[in-house]
Amino acid sequence: MVNGPTISSTSLMETLNLQREMAKGAISIKPNFADNEMAIGSFSDLMKQKVASVNEAQNHSSNLMKAVDSGKSDDLVGAMVASQKASLSFSAMIQIRNRLVQAFDDVIKMPV
Repeated sequence: MVNGPTISSTSLMETLNLQREMAKGAISIKPNFADNEMAIGSFSDLMKQKVASVNEAQNHSSNLMKAVDSGKSDDLVGAMVASQKASLSFSAMIQIRNRLVQAFDDVIKMPV
């Protein structure tokens, strides 16, 4: 016999649906479009923008974690989600860099 509080299946499903909806809003992919047209720019500008975006995400995550650590905030879940988003962004950026370096090496090794 369980001595803890009982949770009805309805309230559990409502909680899960609420969490799902919150996650949909918290983790979204936003295309970089201006007035429904693709922004045209150089590759280096795009890379600078993406590196700055990853840096901003890491700084935001760090600030949230510091606030939780110091007791100024009790939003541990938000801090952890921000931390995971920053980590994923950084990992994706590293993979892109590795692919670009590999492609550059392949071009250098091509016979002329």
